[in-house]
Amino acid sequence: MSFSRRDLLRTGLVAGGALAVPGAFAAPALARVRPSITHGVQSGDVSGGRALVWTRADRPSRMFVEYATRPDFRGSRTVRGPWLAPGSDLTGQVRLSGLPSGRDIHYRVTLDDGRSESAAERGSFRTAPERHGDVSFVWAGDLAGQGWGINEAFGGYKIFAAMAATRPDFFLCSGDFVYSDGPLTETVALPDGTAWRNLVTAEKAKVAETLAEYRGQFRYNLLDAHLRAFNAQVPIVYQWDDHEVRNNWYPGQILDDVRYTEKNVDVLAARASQAAHEYLPITPGKTLYRKLSYGPDLDVFVLDMRTYKNPNTANLETDGPGLLGPEQTAWLKRELRSSRATWKVIANDLPIGLIVPDGAVNQEGVGNTDPGLPKGREREIADVLRHAHRHDVTGIVFLTADVHYTAAHHYSPDRATFKDFTPFWEFVAGPLNAGTFGPNALDPSLGPSQEFIKVGPRANASPAEGAQFFGHVAIDSRTKALTVKLIDLNGTALYTKTLTP
Repeated sequence: MSFSRRDLLRTGLVAGGALAVPGAFAAPALARVRPSITHGVQSGDVSGGRALVWTRADRPSRMFVEYATRPDFRGSRTVRGPWLAPGSDLTGQVRLSGLPSGRDIHYRVTLDDGRSESAAERGSFRTAPERHGDVSFVWAGDLAGQGWGINEAFGGYKIFAAMAATRPDFFLCSGDFVYSDGPLTETVALPDGTAWRNLVTAEKAKVAETLAEYRGQFRYNLLDAHLRAFNAQVPIVYQWDDHEVRNNWYPGQILDDVRYTEKNVDVLAARASQAAHEYLPITPGKTLYRKLSYGPDLDVFVLDMRTYKNPNTANLETDGPGLLGPEQTAWLKRELRSSRATWKVIANDLPIGLIVPDGAVNQEGVGNTDPGLPKGREREIADVLRHAHRHDVTGIVFLTADVHYTAAHHYSPDRATFKDFTPFWEFVAGPLNAGTFGPNALDPSLGPSQEFIKVGPRANASPAEGAQFFGHVAIDSRTKALTVKLIDLNGTALYTKTLTP
């Protein structure tokens, strides 16, 4: 339920039992510094007339969100949000509902601790079109990885400024948005004799194990001014991958790593998941996999390729568990079959055809080294593709990150050993601010062809060498064409592909 600010003050909907009026306690003995917002504001999961708005406070206080379709806030409404308390690390989010379609929504967040009110912090987002309207968004993953954190002399996470310049409707985060297993040092020597200088916090000086340390991973990235400014302009659709917890993790894993005193990955994953839900505007629920509709031309299917993942083996099993799990696989097939959107974008944090090894023999991703019919985790993907093909589902495009370079892959049964599917594209982007790697080999089972690739100059090259990438998708409401651009951190488009429905 929403109220005008005047309604709130008139009816006494108050924080902590005291009227939420600045200066209500005017006695000098009670005067104190006002509460403040510590890490900016964010919005997320904008779909179906709904959106989430997030913030974090410096002390226990009540969160309020005022919103309107006009930047001067005429005719605004105010939603009384949760009490931000230490149990959630002073974070919280408010759900806005009943929003008009295809409109810019302006919002401002304030905090009230029962004695005084904070200054407002503003943000905005655009809701999905109901009937006709162009849609665009950006995607990428991997932030502060391989020892490359916030270097203010370099400009910080300046790739977010290049992403904001495309004026996207939302940001599809493909995972590894924090590197909980990647400690930072203050300086790193570069090949040209200069040094990369990291901003370092206590939580970023070691691998994360405790809940407080996992929370610190998200707080660290929010120290960057470019990211905070981006968050205030562009809503996020968040997906996790491995580094939110620990490199190449899977459920049930027991670590053999001297850096960790907590060896049970399930314990670490639960703490990481709590921190992610506290620090990102994610729709509450039992699962991270979900569908978001963005008008008649776009449905986004966000996969969870971690929670149900089987152990990393050679990935050559012919039966048994896989990557998505039976419930998520059934959900994906059902939702693809029922979707009427022109384009069905599947956000897969692990690439479909790239071989991503975990050691000398074991495989981390979907693909394996076997050129024959799908085995291991390939079976689930093949099952989904077969189902979509037999039910005449069209317009499927996969978007991913993970491998720290950018590429475009086309998959066709004409080149595949498994042939029961409709041709599709997969586009790879990233990293946002991390070391460069690749290229990875392609598994031939689904007939991939590498149409474009751009990698860094060497393994683990720093962001200073320029090989940081994101992807941009634009859907033309008139022609229904979907155009993908792969772009570097300076905003230069390296590759463009237009797909027709």
